Amino acid sequence: MTDFTLSKDADGVAFVTWDAQGKSMNVLTREAFQEVSELIDQALNDDEIKGIVITSGKEGSFAGGMDLNTLATIRQEAGDEPAQALFDFVMGGHHILRKMELAGMDPKTKKGGKPIACAINGTCAGIGTEIALACHHRVMTSNPKAKIGLPEILLGIFPGGGGTMRFSRMVGAMAAAPVLLEGKMMDPKKAKGAQLIDAVADDPVTAAKEWVLNAKDADLVKPWDAKGYKMPGGAPYHPAGFMTFVGANAMVNGKTQGAFPAAKALLSSIYEGALVDFDTALRIEARWFTNILMNPSSSAMIRSLFLNKEALEKGAVRPKDVPDQRVKKVGVLGAGMMGAGIALVSAQAGMEVVLIDRDQEAADNGKAYSETYMDKGIKRGKATPEKKEALLARITATPDLEHLKGCDLIIEAVFEDPGVKAEMTKKVEAIIPEDCIFASNTSTLPITDLAKASVRPQQFIGIHFFSPVEKMFLVEIIKGKETGDRAVAKALDYVRQIRKTPIVVNDARFFYANRCIIPYINEGVRMIAEGVNPVLIDNAARQLGFPVGPIQLTDETSIDLGAKIARATKAAMGDAYPESPSDDLIFWMEEQGRLGRKANAGFFDYDEKGKRVEYWKGLQEKYPHAEDQPDLVEVQERLMFAQVLEAVRALEEGVLEDIREGDVGAILGWGFAPWSGGPLSWLDIVGTPYAAERCDQLAETYGERFACPPLLREMAEKGQSFYGRFNPEAKAA
Repeated sequence: MTDFTLSKDADGVAFVTWDAQGKSMNVLTREAFQEVSELIDQALNDDEIKGIVITSGKEGSFAGGMDLNTLATIRQEAGDEPAQALFDFVMGGHHILRKMELAGMDPKTKKGGKPIACAINGTCAGIGTEIALACHHRVMTSNPKAKIGLPEILLGIFPGGGGTMRFSRMVGAMAAAPVLLEGKMMDPKKAKGAQLIDAVADDPVTAAKEWVLNAKDADLVKPWDAKGYKMPGGAPYHPAGFMTFVGANAMVNGKTQGAFPAAKALLSSIYEGALVDFDTALRIEARWFTNILMNPSSSAMIRSLFLNKEALEKGAVRPKDVPDQRVKKVGVLGAGMMGAGIALVSAQAGMEVVLIDRDQEAADNGKAYSETYMDKGIKRGKATPEKKEALLARITATPDLEHLKGCDLIIEAVFEDPGVKAEMTKKVEAIIPEDCIFASNTSTLPITDLAKASVRPQQFIGIHFFSPVEKMFLVEIIKGKETGDRAVAKALDYVRQIRKTPIVVNDARFFYANRCIIPYINEGVRMIAEGVNPVLIDNAARQLGFPVGPIQLTDETSIDLGAKIARATKAAMGDAYPESPSDDLIFWMEEQGRLGRKANAGFFDYDEKGKRVEYWKGLQEKYPHAEDQPDLVEVQERLMFAQVLEAVRALEEGVLEDIREGDVGAILGWGFAPWSGGPLSWLDIVGTPYAAERCDQLAETYGERFACPPLLREMAEKGQSFYGRFNPEAKAA
């Protein structure tokens, strides 16, 4: 069986149909790409064929991109020359697409070629879009659910199948930059406006065929193959083009802070490629693409954000022997911000939702959150009044617990107090069916302790959402000591229904995510107490690829929350609690009434609209800046090791059961340096021997919190990597 087949009709049009065997979406393999080459040769050499239409045999889908496992296979087969093997593979792809583009035309006259159109019948990404760009005409379905784009940058690489060169030469560097550098997928209307496609049609195959039958020689010549071609907006040596590239460089570094190598390589590829002819430009693109593929950052990003993330979403850690546990009716206890968000995403997934609060007004306010969300969607053209009405009809807002009868999942999101949660657990369990699973959306309270209020602790589990629920991709599922497999399966199936990524961890204080986030925040705050300029602290974090620095993050999450967590942890740990200057600073800020963004006063000053203005000067008066500020790298390593050592300890203690969850959870949960692939991948990049040595240095200078965990010490002595030891199947791409 082959992934590509060729057929021709009575009008002399050949149809090359892509239908990857055994897969729900087309992904390109080495073997399949060779099939494309052979079929194009066959069609070009057949005198009866007037032109070619490339389309998909998958309903509602054109292509999902390259099979990224192919890249790993090429490396493994290459032995000591992986870079050369990857470069040769990329250039082989360029040769095939260039053959399509020139389509047998005379090299001098640019006549006599056969028109090739692409009929895009659904979602199209990556190499699928690059194949389309190599065609002479692109027609896409009018279905607004279909999307097209070049999202490679989100995986730590860039469009290396000619997409970078073709699209930048089509529209110019400035117009191409947002599409290439943001990796957004666009609907047909937006894609046509961006010139990714030429036309939109209800029946793209018929429209593509019609174009092929009426195409003239001039329609086949790409702009860069025509005499006198000039790059839109100007090439780098043109005054206007020079300013374009200066602006693009500033934009890239402003957005990435230099932390993402693929973005810089992409821009370098466009700049250098614009100085030479198109075929030489493709070689330049291939060299930069190979450079990025050889960078451990791209391998780690592909592994965590594509391979591992996909595996977790498909149920890699789901108990195998438990039948389907999809949720039909969910009860949400508490209609505050978290409960309202949970109700919204559940209703979006088609579930019947009962939203409970203390009185009707509070419950209605929670439901109004969904109404406001849908109204905003209608304004942006992403929803309709009919969809809004249907969604709201699925949410019953009430203070009456009797409405919870018939629920197969309860998610408790009441006040973060063990007594309040225990009381609600007992009340609700007296009403719900005996087989109903009960979940607590707690961020810090141990699930095993909360389950003591339950008469069926094997059906009690933690489901920790991140705020805002509708925007955050991660959900942390926590198993108590008595939690059973069916509860785990139920939680995982529910998370799959709401289209989020789950990680499953064992019960421990702060679980996994908060266990790592809190030291990050504390280390940043501690540095302020030491006299380090907060500007240096936050910028050091951003230059590591974190979305926000620890000081800004504290303002965003609220300072009084930090104070509350510190007090609760100290009460629980007693004499074992490590005293910290960061606690003193946080308590002092709380006393000053500077509680963060929500109070319009925290580590930052805010204007009347709630916009950050500058760091609060009173902070420096209390904690003067030291005359000698630390080195940038020193600050960065303190922030990194504060987090990664907790990830190692979580793995060491069995809180993390699967190394993949540690990396995916970190990136999706709190934005841990995505370029690194996550904390455990980062340790593999720097090497366990270096990490252990650096721990010793940091511990000697700053204290025992940087002490090297026994697991890391052992691995350093053996020269082991985390993925080599704990997950040999999940090799880097």
